[in-house]
Amino acid sequence: MPQNNPAIKRPQKLEQVFQTQLKHFNERCPDYVEWLQAQLGNDDFAQQLATAWSCSVFVAEYCQRKPHAFKQLIEQQEHLVSYDDKSLAQRLSQKLQSLTTKEQLDAALRQFRNREMLRIIWRDFNRLADMVETTADISHLADACIQQALDFHHKELVQAYGQPCSDINGQSVPQHLVVLGMGKLGAYELNLSSDIDLIFCFPHSGETVGEKKSIDNHTFFGRLGQRLIQSLDAPTEDGFVFRVDMRLRPYGDSGALVQSFAAMEQYYQDQGRDWERYAMIKARVVAGPAAQGAELMALLRPFTYRRYIDFTAIDALRSMKRMIEQELLRRQLAGDIKLGAGGIREIEFIAQSFQLIRGGRELELQDRSLLRVLQCLMDNEYLPALVVQQLREAYVFLRNTEHAIQGYQDKQSQQLPVDACHQAAIAYSMGFANWQDFAKTLQQHRDHVMQHFSAVISDAPEHLEQRSADLRWQGLWLDELSPEEMAIVLEQGGHEQAPQIAERIVRLRNSQQLARMQASGRERLDQFMPLLIQAVTEVENPSQALLRIFPFVEAVLRRTAYLVLLVENQGALKELVRLCAASPWISTQLARHPVLLDELLNASSLYHVPDKDELRDDLQQQVLRLPLNDLEAHMETLRYFRLAHALKVAACEVAERLPLMKVSDYLTWIAEVILEHVLAVAWHNLEERHGCPQQSEGVPCERRFIVVGYGKLGGIELGHGSDLDLVFIHDVPNQEHTNGGRPIDNSLFMTRLGQRMIHILTTQTQLGALYDADMRLRPSGDSGLLTTSLAAYQHYLQNNAWVWEHQALVRARVVAGNAVLAKDFEQVRHEILAQPRDEASLKADVAAMRQKMRGHLLPKQAEKADDLNGSGIFAIKQGWGGIVDIEFMVQYAVLAWSHQYPALATYTDNIRILESLQNEGLFSELEVAALTEAYKVFRSLTHKLSLQEHKVEVAGDSVAEHRLAVQQKWQQLLAVELDPAQ
Repeated sequence: MPQNNPAIKRPQKLEQVFQTQLKHFNERCPDYVEWLQAQLGNDDFAQQLATAWSCSVFVAEYCQRKPHAFKQLIEQQEHLVSYDDKSLAQRLSQKLQSLTTKEQLDAALRQFRNREMLRIIWRDFNRLADMVETTADISHLADACIQQALDFHHKELVQAYGQPCSDINGQSVPQHLVVLGMGKLGAYELNLSSDIDLIFCFPHSGETVGEKKSIDNHTFFGRLGQRLIQSLDAPTEDGFVFRVDMRLRPYGDSGALVQSFAAMEQYYQDQGRDWERYAMIKARVVAGPAAQGAELMALLRPFTYRRYIDFTAIDALRSMKRMIEQELLRRQLAGDIKLGAGGIREIEFIAQSFQLIRGGRELELQDRSLLRVLQCLMDNEYLPALVVQQLREAYVFLRNTEHAIQGYQDKQSQQLPVDACHQAAIAYSMGFANWQDFAKTLQQHRDHVMQHFSAVISDAPEHLEQRSADLRWQGLWLDELSPEEMAIVLEQGGHEQAPQIAERIVRLRNSQQLARMQASGRERLDQFMPLLIQAVTEVENPSQALLRIFPFVEAVLRRTAYLVLLVENQGALKELVRLCAASPWISTQLARHPVLLDELLNASSLYHVPDKDELRDDLQQQVLRLPLNDLEAHMETLRYFRLAHALKVAACEVAERLPLMKVSDYLTWIAEVILEHVLAVAWHNLEERHGCPQQSEGVPCERRFIVVGYGKLGGIELGHGSDLDLVFIHDVPNQEHTNGGRPIDNSLFMTRLGQRMIHILTTQTQLGALYDADMRLRPSGDSGLLTTSLAAYQHYLQNNAWVWEHQALVRARVVAGNAVLAKDFEQVRHEILAQPRDEASLKADVAAMRQKMRGHLLPKQAEKADDLNGSGIFAIKQGWGGIVDIEFMVQYAVLAWSHQYPALATYTDNIRILESLQNEGLFSELEVAALTEAYKVFRSLTHKLSLQEHKVEVAGDSVAEHRLAVQQKWQQLLAVELDPAQ
């Protein structure tokens, strides 16, 4: 471990920082100046103070804000003491024993935390404690705060609702919340600014007893969990205790806040993912009754550790590592000492790969401590002694560096700073004279880690021949051929547009971009271009493919690592060529976002269509380590997630591996999963600022908010580039307010929640916008409130809505949000749709709206395409006999007949509504078959044309049979003669 070497003189920059902080203390704390001057007479103290104040802005500012606490710490010599878990818990208990209100509790917890962090950082930066002691100290602090906040809130809730109990063998047994600490908390390895990953569980179902107002155990513990999070996580004038992350619980943000033991066991048995196994290695009960905690751990152990030697675990770890590497590339975090190459995460992966593989049979590997696991690996000769020594030294060095980064301003970061003062502080606290010496040693440790990680867990090298392009293609790119000579070579290679390709190559070679390239980048390009030119000869349209790929090449000329990736991965290069040859839309996406190239590395993954649960799980993994308050990071991750999966569905579509209905399902699921997470992030962001909306004073609401999808989203029919028609609905008392430090009315909270969601969806970032969000279908349209209560929504639909708004309701469904409120919405929707209506009046309104829409939206060049056998242009969506005509007929049928046939109002997609009309005998089997086939053909054409970046139009005679079927049914059903020229 590096020490504060007395021989190393404190840099002038840090000396200036210390003198400035000393001046600030004297100005702000005049009553303590004489005391501090007396303390500075002790050389050891003076040295420690200078180190602490110059290397930690947080420590210096805390001492100035709380000089009494600082003085007390020094006079009682607590800065020289390490406390075990029992001592910390006892000291905190004494401070809390006389408190009676939540506000008093929250303030006391934060004040205790800040004082303890002063002690811990002081000891760590002055090397009065080693890394293991520091991380254990912080973990014990977290344990004490969690347990005692839990006890306080449990007692309060028992007074209101009674003691939660369960009937076990005829006896009423009291139940308590068990809190699992995951990750670094579980392993006693918290860093100076860690968040804490928690999972809440309770043993058995039942209900409370002892008070008049009884509630079930799940509700009781859910409220207890909410209060616990609020006491630990909510920022106040005293800061926070610990940031709380609940995303490791079953189903992540979309799952219940608390689970019974039985539900936990069932989830991990049936649905537990590899990454959840990985996370469970470090799980530990941090609060709650010891006996019930031991029972829970016994239930979970079989999921974590297999009884056999499990070599399949290595693939899961490789997959997670690739995901992290891709995230690093996207977010440009090469300087991240945790996630970057040779960082902390790679050391953890090395140890935990052995734990997952062999831990089921070798119990000594079931240890949460990384350092003890490394020792076990050496003792059992799984790793050589030198390897373990280098990994151990690297781990301690990296963790101390992490503390030096975080202790500077009490911020959660693992990124090496660029600020000179911060760099000097890190180097000095780590025992180095300057940043350069520190960085050199850091790189040596990281190189060791990378080497050992590659040997243990990295992907096996592909034993492929080094690919070299045909000599003619090398000559084409590298030799000084004239355009005419190049065209001849290209034409011989099968190019259908040889002169254009020759001209394009010449233009690229002579471009300013190439002239400004560094020598290494130009070498990479010279290696890549012949391979690319050769690769395109393998597709039917080589010239077209190459012309589509040129914008991608130009986009990455300053980021030639992408070219190296393609040179070294033949499969990825083939996929690039194949996909760009098939679709200009795909080539445009890759040129705009070259980072999507990652998705081409694994063909099986590229052409794999996950279900909604897999999509949700994928997103959960990508955002798992992002703090919920880091809005920018979540926005970028969500955008990449959407782009990557949109690329996959496009690839499957052009390869004809995915039928139309599955394409729309997949695109819709992507949007739904994103909306779920956008809601979770937006809610957390507002709750952190204002607290949680309350049902009544002191009783927080559940998240009774839903996102309703209309149009293509509601009808499960999204296409490439579709926008989202959304309506936001809540069910919280408008007269109440939130319970945070800056309370606002519940209704204002909901409005800001909607605004925050739209901001996350529509803001243009480096990766573009997530979606265009259209809110015009909300009650009263653009002039209406952004969010509305369910009661107000129902009243509007019953009393003020136009017929076209009832038509739109046919395709409305809940796509994210509270499950209970979603059921209430479904009931309201069904009641509105099933209202009896005058069919003649309805028919006239629907036909008039369709005529108006066609007049406004039908392209001019398609106006005369009413001749089914002619060569006129047919607008697939708005044309006479097209998609919208089918949609209007379906909507009319639902509105006209749902009061007699309730099943018509069940589904929101046109295909299943048509099937319902057939099942009820309202449409014949032949009619439904013809309309369904027409609808599928039309939608398939729109998808294909979109991927080719063409207008959604075809020759009128190419789909004459389908148009005729639609027109005939329209005339029969609505009995209104429409003028197709209007």
